[in-house]
Amino acid sequence: MNTHTRRVFLKQAGKGLLGTSAAFAGLAATPAVAFSGDYRALICIFLKGGLDHADTLLPYDEPGYALLRQARPSLMASYGVSGSRSRSALLPLNPSNQSRFGSRRFALPPQLAGLKDLFEAGDLAIVGNVGPLLAPTDRNSFEAESVALPARLFSHNDQQSTWQALDVEGAQLGWGGRFVDAAVRGNPALNPKYAAITTGELDVFLASQSTRQFSAAAGGSQRDLNMVAIDYLLESEPRRAALREAIVAFYQRSEFGHRAFMKRDYAQISAQGIRNVRDYIAATVDQNLEFPQTTLGAQLKTIANAMAANQALGTPRQVFYATLGGFDTHSAQSSQLPILQQELADALVAFQRALQALGLWQNTTVFTGSDFGRTVIDNGDGTDHGWGGHHFVAGGAVRGRRIYGSVPSADLGSASYTSRSGRLIPSVAIEQYAGTLGRWFGLTPQDLDGALPNRRRFGPTDLGFLS
Repeated sequence: MNTHTRRVFLKQAGKGLLGTSAAFAGLAATPAVAFSGDYRALICIFLKGGLDHADTLLPYDEPGYALLRQARPSLMASYGVSGSRSRSALLPLNPSNQSRFGSRRFALPPQLAGLKDLFEAGDLAIVGNVGPLLAPTDRNSFEAESVALPARLFSHNDQQSTWQALDVEGAQLGWGGRFVDAAVRGNPALNPKYAAITTGELDVFLASQSTRQFSAAAGGSQRDLNMVAIDYLLESEPRRAALREAIVAFYQRSEFGHRAFMKRDYAQISAQGIRNVRDYIAATVDQNLEFPQTTLGAQLKTIANAMAANQALGTPRQVFYATLGGFDTHSAQSSQLPILQQELADALVAFQRALQALGLWQNTTVFTGSDFGRTVIDNGDGTDHGWGGHHFVAGGAVRGRRIYGSVPSADLGSASYTSRSGRLIPSVAIEQYAGTLGRWFGLTPQDLDGALPNRRRFGPTDLGFLS
C-alpha cells in the first residue's frame, strides 16, 4: 500500500469509529498543560444555504427603502400579513460611524432585536458586502471578464468550501484550521487535541495539518462511546457498568499483536480517540448555563462549556465551528427566514450573557459566514443564489456599534451589482475579513500570509473591527 492510500485510510478511520467522529488528534498523545495567560477563542457560526443580506440589514431611509421595495416587490408584499418588513416595524440602528453613510440609514428586522441591543451596546459590528474574490472586482471588470473570478460561483458546496478554505469543494485545509496550525507552532504549551472543536458538521473550515478537529456533542454533554452507552445492548445491573468499562478498556488497547501496519494504525487511532473523548468529558463541567432549546442554542452552550474548561484542556487558543441550516430560501422566504433570524439572535444573546458570567466575553470573537448572499431581485416567493453579503461580528474586543465595508443601495443600475441577476459584487474579500480575525487571534503577519495567501492583493488587510 502506498503512502497516499494509507493517509486516506487513516483519515476515514478517524471519522468513523464508534460514533466518536473526528475526535482524534493523531497517533501521538499531547498531555494537557494548564495555561495561565491570554486566552482567545474564535467562534464561526456558518449559516448554510446563503443568508439574504438584503432581508437582514435593511435600508431605513425612505429613498433606500423605496428602492428595495421596487427591486423585490413580491417578497416585500409577502410580509404583509406579519408586517415585519414594513418600515415602521424595523429597528433603526445608530452606528457611531453614521457620517460615512451620509443620509442613508439602516435597520434590522424585529426578529434580530437581540442583535440590535448588542450593536447599540458596542458588542457587535456589521461588516458589509463580504465574499470570495481573487482581485478587486466591479460590474465593468466582471462583465468584461478582465479580472480573474473565483471558480464555481453560486454553487452551494463550492462556495461553502471557498468561504471556509478559499478553494472549491475538495480543498484540504480550512483557514480556521490554518489559524490553529499557526497557534500550535507559536505556542508549545498549546494542546492541539482541543484547539479546533466543531459542534456542527465536519466541514473543511477546521481541517488543519497539526490536529484533527474534535467533534463535541451539542447540548453540553458528550457521549462516551455510543455503542456501549446504549443500555439495552448490555446485561442488566449490577454488571452493566463493569461490562461497559471492560469494552472501553478493550478498545483503548493500542497494541493487538497485529503485524499488518494498517491494523496497528487503526488500533492506535481507536485507542487515542477514546482517550481524547474521555479526557474531554473529565475536563468539561456543565456550567448550568441558560440557552434556548434550539439547534444553535445547543451548539453555543457546548462551546461555552468547552471554553470554560480551556485551562484544563490546555488550550490558550481555540477555534470553534457551529452551523445553522435552512437559509436556501428560494421559496417561502417571508415565513422561513424570520424564524432562522430569531434563532440566531436568541442563541447569540444567550452566548454573550453566558460568557459574561464566565468572565470570557473579552476573550471571545464570534463571526458569521455563509455560502453567499442572495439576489436583491426576488423570484416571486424568495430569492436566488447571490455573491456578496453582510455579516455580524460580536465579542468583547469588537469595535462595535459600527458598520464596516460597504452597504450598496438596491439600485440595480449601479456598479455594485451584476447586471441581469442583481447579485451583489463583494467589496470586502474573505481574506480581509479573516485576516482581521486572525490578527486579533494573535497571528503574526507571516502567519496570516501563510493561512491567507492572497490577502495582500486587497487593501486594507485589516478592516479594524477588532481592537
